[in-house]
Amino acid sequence: MKKILIISDNVVGEHFIKRVIEASTGENIYYVVQLKPKKYEDANPSRFKFYEFDPTSFYKIANLLKMEFIQVVISMNKQLDVNYTIKNIRNIKKQLRIVILSKWQQDYEDSNIITINANEILASRLLDYLPNMPVIAQNVGVGEGEIMEVSVPFGSSFVYKHISVIEQKDWRIVAIYRERKLLLPNRHRMIQPNDILILVGEPAVLKSVYRAINRELGQFPEPFGSNLYLYIDMNIVNLSKIDDFISRAIFIHKKLKHKLIIRIINPGNISVIWKIKEYRSENIIIDIEYENYDLKKKFFKDLKNYHIGLIIVSKEMLKNYNMRKTLYEAHVPVFKIADKDYSSVKEASIILGENRDIEKISSTIFDISEQMNFNIELYNYMSEHQEAKEQVIEHFNNLTTIFSKSIKIIQENENPIKLLKQKGNFVQILPFTKKLTSRNIYTLLSTDTERLYHKLDDYHQIFIPVQI
Repeated sequence: MKKILIISDNVVGEHFIKRVIEASTGENIYYVVQLKPKKYEDANPSRFKFYEFDPTSFYKIANLLKMEFIQVVISMNKQLDVNYTIKNIRNIKKQLRIVILSKWQQDYEDSNIITINANEILASRLLDYLPNMPVIAQNVGVGEGEIMEVSVPFGSSFVYKHISVIEQKDWRIVAIYRERKLLLPNRHRMIQPNDILILVGEPAVLKSVYRAINRELGQFPEPFGSNLYLYIDMNIVNLSKIDDFISRAIFIHKKLKHKLIIRIINPGNISVIWKIKEYRSENIIIDIEYENYDLKKKFFKDLKNYHIGLIIVSKEMLKNYNMRKTLYEAHVPVFKIADKDYSSVKEASIILGENRDIEKISSTIFDISEQMNFNIELYNYMSEHQEAKEQVIEHFNNLTTIFSKSIKIIQENENPIKLLKQKGNFVQILPFTKKLTSRNIYTLLSTDTERLYHKLDDYHQIFIPVQI
């Protein structure tokens, strides 16, 4: 977490703090110093720390500067107060970057002090209202964040992805800057490390896209959510195997190091319920729903309230047609636990389909494999559509460089499902698309390996939504 210090004693500073609270992505911690206490709604106490004192006092600010900040932002009414505050900071931190909102014509010789002239900004904004004058990008639209510029870091989940496989719902990549040159996006263009993307879309959606682009390996189930959700319908699950089922779910929970919420619906066996309650701990929450109406509505409410990023179900629940449709509508990864031992799984197996949905979830595949210590096996069924498959293989090979994780490419003329059914144990990872919600009887004559996922029902499977 990066620490940022904000020093404010005026209205502009208050508005700035409000905007920071609204725009916060949870990646920074803000320490706010004000002369008078002011309450800010929606300020996350774990991300915003508030202090009331005069920053021109060296003694008071010195205590705060014992921490390591990466930047200071100053918005104060009096030039003299700004200068004394800077002097206090420089007595302790010689190289700390300082950003000042200034209404005065004052230059600083210090190269680590950046001055933002408030008068120039206001004049520039007024200029936009004159006829026949160009509008700069930051002032296009209603100014609520519907246009965003994002730099793609080397380890991003977007690196080496083709534009055509990036699900762009309610947002679009409208331009790419590479080595200071403008590139117009097309279906075949591949995103490179350090590219700058210009995004247009709904402000709330763009915040999620920003988090997805900057997501690092080891964060799963982010960006889908932060906690795990074990969903048990006692009318569907095999109660004789429920103890092993929960034990495997807890093993996954310990590997991913996130809270586990166990939700029980249709509770019909008291002895089983009491046994499940024995698993309750600081990081395992047991929640029993005794009323059996509006269960679907309550399910989606749980996902929101608990900020769920991974749903864990039994194979019996995934077989249920209505349950499978509900899981798809959640747009959250689903981990289906089979009857086989999970702790012995060493390989994550992926079958290349006829489309390129696998490329859309590639970074999540690497993330899961890294956290679970899986080897990645990529099965290429040598049939038609080989050009698209070769592009997916190229993409995976590029990702091995980023994530320092090798993969095994298996070229086969035989249907990979037959080969995988001969393996002892593995976990299959596949994209969770709408076609997986159709009834299994309609797939009898299908050759689509994704539609035939149920042929590997005896093995653990992870279904990843293609949406961000």
